[in-house]
Amino acid sequence: MKNNTTSYRLLWLILLINSLGLGYLYIANKPNNTTDIPSLIGTWSGENTTLGAEKGYKTWENAKTITITEQKDRRFRGTFSYADGTKNFFGVIYPDNQSFTWVATNAKGFNHGRILDGDTIGACYVESWEDATVGCATLERE
Repeated sequence: MKNNTTSYRLLWLILLINSLGLGYLYIANKPNNTTDIPSLIGTWSGENTTLGAEKGYKTWENAKTITITEQKDRRFRGTFSYADGTKNFFGVIYPDNQSFTWVATNAKGFNHGRILDGDTIGACYVESWEDATVGCATLERE
């Protein structure tokens, strides 16, 4: 009977250690929650490289400025200023707290982006049809 008691204790000890290990792995690798949503508020600028049906290959150095003026949880809004004027846009940060998308009120395409670090984002614009254009920018918070 003593061997059975020792075996059961050993089995329970292994089970306890395994449960603690799984609990640690869950806590260490859990998805970010809403308190971890990064703030994008601020002014962003940087180099933008594009390719379009009309203008071909172009590189724009600090010719475009993104200003995110308001953010509530994952939703944000701001303005996009460039040589031809200013556009208002609305965006959302995805649950991974790294990816985002924004759309402008008077644009034919949309931007997909990624938060690269606390003060750097990458954003790529895609527009189809007759004025097909693609472009990506790496932007730093000022």
